[in-house]
Amino acid sequence: MTEVLFEEPQDCQGSSFHLKKPRLTINGRVFTQKVTGVQRYAREIIAALDRLLEERQEDYALDARVLMPPSAANGLGLHNIRTEVTKGKLKDQIWTQCLLPVLSRGVLLSLGNNGPVFGRNHIVCIHDLNTFLVPESYNLAFRGTYRILLPLLAKCAARVVTVSAFSARMLNKFGLLPLEKITVIPNGHEHVLAWKPKNSIYAKPPERPYIFALGSQARHKNISILLAIAQELDELGFDLLIAGSASGNFTPFEIKVARNVHVLGSVADDDLAALFQNAFCFAFPSLTEGFGLPALEAMVLGCPVITTSYASLPEVCGRAALYADPKSPASWLERVRHLRDDEGLAAELRARGPRQAARFSWTTSAQLYLDLIIPMIRDSEKCL
Repeated sequence: MTEVLFEEPQDCQGSSFHLKKPRLTINGRVFTQKVTGVQRYAREIIAALDRLLEERQEDYALDARVLMPPSAANGLGLHNIRTEVTKGKLKDQIWTQCLLPVLSRGVLLSLGNNGPVFGRNHIVCIHDLNTFLVPESYNLAFRGTYRILLPLLAKCAARVVTVSAFSARMLNKFGLLPLEKITVIPNGHEHVLAWKPKNSIYAKPPERPYIFALGSQARHKNISILLAIAQELDELGFDLLIAGSASGNFTPFEIKVARNVHVLGSVADDDLAALFQNAFCFAFPSLTEGFGLPALEAMVLGCPVITTSYASLPEVCGRAALYADPKSPASWLERVRHLRDDEGLAAELRARGPRQAARFSWTTSAQLYLDLIIPMIRDSEKCL
């Protein structure tokens, strides 16, 4: 049930305000945003927290809520974490920086690469430092905002979480935090199991085999390297299907479409499942990723993955993927040929993929968050 709420702030000192249960406020700004990897992470962690609170009520008597801007739409069907929508017209960063910290109670959890700089008892997940690593991928306003915001969040938050060991190293490399002050809590795989490929318009296997790619038009997604070998892929008998939509946050670039290249635009989850299942392989040539969720999703569905050895992708994919040089078109063409000519290798990757993906669980990650949250709540209760 969604309530409309505006609360007056309560101070620890000189207040009769008393809570029977510990309190957790979750930053719900992600529910106003299009679902990409960051938003998927936030939604799935919240849903997993909700399930854990149901299963372990005796261990966690936790009064938790998601606080959302007026334009939010959650659709998660939460049972133990209530959702509250603020009144007024504040939105985006003004809502995050000005209203959210005023209304927050207990521990504040921000899961979406954003949060109030001056939030109290704040746990924030910084997914990546892409605006530092590949600034050319982003427009000036977005790049400038996050290059200022993320260091401030890292400095002011009580706890900083990230999604991979690679991202933790980058937070340390760019001077935001030492490694010992960063907690790694990765993505999970279970959401893919709920997708229904049979409901998709792509459910029927195509007459011609295809290589599937997924990514926005951000330059660091490196889709251009696949377009560079499109003609050679055509000669090998493959189409190239590219899903994903453009974003105003990214610096645009031109896509030159060959006859065997099909640009699908944004696709729903059921469509994504069907595209993975029917693909010859999934090509993921990113130059950098905070985690690399699409590669994990492909592995869940037994789709062979060709990706890069850069950034977080080796720790996500392990021995369940082939690796190609993200700056060498010839390397990608060689991996496709190798996979086509070695049926045993293709079968091996299909078998390894689900096993590798199962190592990453939303339930496990949500428990790691609880392991951070509960001690902080106990400390914050001392002033009540």
